[in-house]
Amino acid sequence: MSLLSRKFEGAPELARVLPLVVFAALTAFQGHLGKGSEYWVYLLKTVVGGWMVWELRPRLEEMRWQISWEAVAVGVAVFALWVGLDGHYPRLAELQAGAGWNPRQPLGQGSAAAWFCIVGRMAGSTLVVPPLEEVFYRSFLYRYFVKRNFRAMPFNQFHALSFIVTAVIFGLMHAERWLAAILCGLAYQGLAVRKNRLGDAMTAHGLTNFLLGLWVVWKGAWHFWS
Repeated sequence: MSLLSRKFEGAPELARVLPLVVFAALTAFQGHLGKGSEYWVYLLKTVVGGWMVWELRPRLEEMRWQISWEAVAVGVAVFALWVGLDGHYPRLAELQAGAGWNPRQPLGQGSAAAWFCIVGRMAGSTLVVPPLEEVFYRSFLYRYFVKRNFRAMPFNQFHALSFIVTAVIFGLMHAERWLAAILCGLAYQGLAVRKNRLGDAMTAHGLTNFLLGLWVVWKGAWHFWS
């Protein structure tokens, strides 16, 4: 068992909260550490987040990827929802014209450096973000609102208020697309409740982000990556 994993022995809440907090804290530095920092800081937080996910596997028994037709269906549906609703509702935060996470602008349209950043972003959003967010929101927060001893609550126990509040919090953390994010949170939580495990929601989340990444690169819709 790793040193980091041993540090969280007896602290199940911290093991599920701290990785996302560290990831979010690094996000706050994107674009604020000099020119191009929005790109290298994203790659840095992906490496740090991936390392924490890997190291904490022994402590997070629910963090196991699961593939099912429901996970695939939800992942594709949420991608379609995320793209289809864009621009059709007011936002809590607006991007400036031309803004977006587009490494092709400073690094060159077809440069190896730009593609390295793009592949790194897709890997991070597909493989690192889903376990971080799903463990925090769908496993910890949803159950903690109901029971302080959250691990004693099965995933298939439906609690309407926590179901809605957790999705709203998830949505507000994605202020630019809050409505799509709330619906996204409801879909992933519903999947966890239906399957009585977290792994399908992780798979759906990863598939959504992967498809969105392909859409961003194919359509040049860089505003989805802010």
